[in-house]
Amino acid sequence: MQLDIFVFLFLAPHVLAVDGFLGDWFARSDKAKADQPHWITPLVTVTPRLEQEFRTDFRVGFNPHEPDVVNYGNAKGLELIPQENVELVFNVPPYLQHNSPAVHDGFGDISFLGKYRLWSRNEKNGNYILTVFLAATAPTGSYNNGSVAGVITPTIAGGKGWGKFDIQSTLGAGLPLSHEDVLGHAIASNTAFQYNLLAKLWPEVEVNATYWTGGRLDGNKQVYLTAGLILGRFKIRGRLLMAFGAGYQIALTNYHADNHAAVFTVRFPF
Repeated sequence: MQLDIFVFLFLAPHVLAVDGFLGDWFARSDKAKADQPHWITPLVTVTPRLEQEFRTDFRVGFNPHEPDVVNYGNAKGLELIPQENVELVFNVPPYLQHNSPAVHDGFGDISFLGKYRLWSRNEKNGNYILTVFLAATAPTGSYNNGSVAGVITPTIAGGKGWGKFDIQSTLGAGLPLSHEDVLGHAIASNTAFQYNLLAKLWPEVEVNATYWTGGRLDGNKQVYLTAGLILGRFKIRGRLLMAFGAGYQIALTNYHADNHAAVFTVRFPF
């Protein structure tokens, strides 16, 4: 699947020379991107912007009393803009490596995300955006590397920019389709603070928080402080671009899945 996606991305600049379905598609997606701020997508916080790209992330979680966990893919994948205010995201199931013979490695859950942009203005006309999300996760993970039930997560997201500085933020709640007594409801809040340097450098600080109500984790709160740097967008060929970056997460609360973690990202916008 990933090979097919990359073949499409590298062939797209040549296909665009011919009128037709792809030409119309890219005209719509380019219009959608022109009508919103041009900030970079943060490392962890899901951007309220509409983006069209293939993305893969890697996360390595560290804990002094537990085996390290490497997450290949980190539930990222193909992002498309089929209509001017709509984005659809098809995520590749992540592969989890636990570095312990006592725990099975395996694939995590498959997930999808839909965005609908309510309002947006680019940098010349206000520099802000407001978007709603609806995410869905199916319990397809192997060897207990996923959830015991499907989860739907409605989210509201917004952002505002002032010159080269911007803030992007989301607030969502997980609604299990079953096993609510086990999973409870996870309320997630993520906020990214970014500054654009020298056109291609995007240093950032994020606050990533999750609070559980009900279920086994009732009353627990997990907060990470994430510091990172993203570089891009660099032109590769035709309309194909590239951005990449890395960051480090530190747990600020007593309860946490990992004491700290390293996050890496590679994106190919088109």
